Amino acid sequence: MKILQVNASARATDANSTRVANRIVERLLENNPDATVQVLDLATNPAPALDNDAITALFTPSEQRTEQQAARAAQSTTLVQALQDADVLVLGVPMYNFGISAQLKNWIDNVVLNGVTFRYTDQGPQGLLKDKQAYIGFARGGIYRGTEADSQTPYLKTLLKFIGITDQYFIYAEGLNMGEQAAQTGFTQAEHDLAQALNA
Repeated sequence: MKILQVNASARATDANSTRVANRIVERLLENNPDATVQVLDLATNPAPALDNDAITALFTPSEQRTEQQAARAAQSTTLVQALQDADVLVLGVPMYNFGISAQLKNWIDNVVLNGVTFRYTDQGPQGLLKDKQAYIGFARGGIYRGTEADSQTPYLKTLLKFIGITDQYFIYAEGLNMGEQAAQTGFTQAEHDLAQALNA
């Protein structure tokens, strides 16, 4: 088993979402001690933003790219390759202003590519990443699970399915800014979610 852990907080240290992701990986390794783990920390190694130069590079045929365009396309290729090689994707996802972090969005924009991780057919889009699992670990200051304020879950559920990852598990640590007792309860709930996911 190859595990790709993507820490999507803007914080390089002490991020609650990284704590949740670390715990998911820890439990996966307990069940699969021979698994390997690649950690991508987007705070210290950010994915490049999708700007005009990036779009131009990615949509230019490889044999026609300038040296600069080839270098930019290679950045996306490296991120895609790590995802393609993984059997299990673990995301550590903070909530910023009811959405995902810019760090995570930039990573997504580099790996969700037409003809690479999905393709359009005459019957609609088809995901190209098959036989993978995704564990999404959320860390939130308030409690939003199952409410209309939770834009993250439906977005990531749709996005992962779009690229072919349909085996998805969601782990929630919520109420982390609502006092010590609420935070303890939030991490306990995350442990419960994770146990259920691993026994699914």
